[in-house]
Amino acid sequence: MSQNGVGVDLDKSLGYLLKEASSALRAAMEEVLRPLGMSVTHYSCLELLAQRPGLSNSELARGAFVTRQSMNVLLQALEREGYVTRPAEAPVGKVLPARLTPRGRRSLEKATVAVRSVEVRMLAGMTEAEQSGAFRILQSMIHSLRDGNDGA
Repeated sequence: MSQNGVGVDLDKSLGYLLKEASSALRAAMEEVLRPLGMSVTHYSCLELLAQRPGLSNSELARGAFVTRQSMNVLLQALEREGYVTRPAEAPVGKVLPARLTPRGRRSLEKATVAVRSVEVRMLAGMTEAEQSGAFRILQSMIHSLRDGNDGA
């Protein structure tokens, strides 16, 4: 409990610790991506498109954890700068599937090296078994929260 007996003891809150870890990871990623002219969202968009070409604005927004409006602004900028391409007209419905250009792939390669260095640094104090365990635990937490499993 907090000092006044109400709330959560932040020193013992796993949720707070996860948020702190997430914030530290994002800051470290931003630090290595900034010299490459990228943000974490920019990198996430390129990585998603490399792994799943043809994603829509909405799918990219969900994958990068941003709003559709923010992703649309980013996609327009990436398209103007030659990192992605989208058709002038939707092949089906309203969806404009995005794809990486060769310039986008080259940019992503540099960013991936930088992001991997952050992950290596983050995991440096852990054994392979601890890393595997942490991965399984985090997946389980995500699964429980997304499925609405309240432990009952």
